[in-house]
Amino acid sequence: MDEIKVNAILILDVIGMPPEHLVESLEKLIEEIDKEKGVRVKMKDIKQPTLMKEQKDFYTTFAEVEVEVDDVLNLAILLFKYMPAHLEIISPEVIAISNNSWNDILNELTRRLHAYDEIARIMQNEKVFLLKKINELGGNLNELAPNLPTLTGAQEVPKTQSKKSSKKSTKKQKKSKKK
Repeated sequence: MDEIKVNAILILDVIGMPPEHLVESLEKLIEEIDKEKGVRVKMKDIKQPTLMKEQKDFYTTFAEVEVEVDDVLNLAILLFKYMPAHLEIISPEVIAISNNSWNDILNELTRRLHAYDEIARIMQNEKVFLLKKINELGGNLNELAPNLPTLTGAQEVPKTQSKKSSKKSTKKQKKSKKK
């Protein structure tokens, strides 16, 4: 890897409750960042939590963290591992890296994207399995989770009718036959 020390500011944001827990969480997160190989925290500024406008009882806050990393790969790893809301590279102004360094960075990106994709696929399959199991057990998905998005395509779980709605539809069918 090319020896380029990079200075950057990361913005880390959190949402939750109680408000003191948010500050503690950011403190721990910044400590973990400082323990990363090839990373040194130079400065941190944790803002006081504020109540969110849209969500009752939820607070939000953020921290500005200045880091110095040994190379661009260490910075890329920080981005994937800690998912900052914003990144600003302070120095150097121009970063020239070799194709081997680019390979390392892009391979790390690819590896992590594949891992995230695998997790998402597993969760989708587990969701389909659980919805089918609820359906098999006679649960009405609309009653249990009215805001649950419906599945599409081959993953579609047939909706069960409650006893009340099936009786109503039977009465409607009998009335329409008499007319």
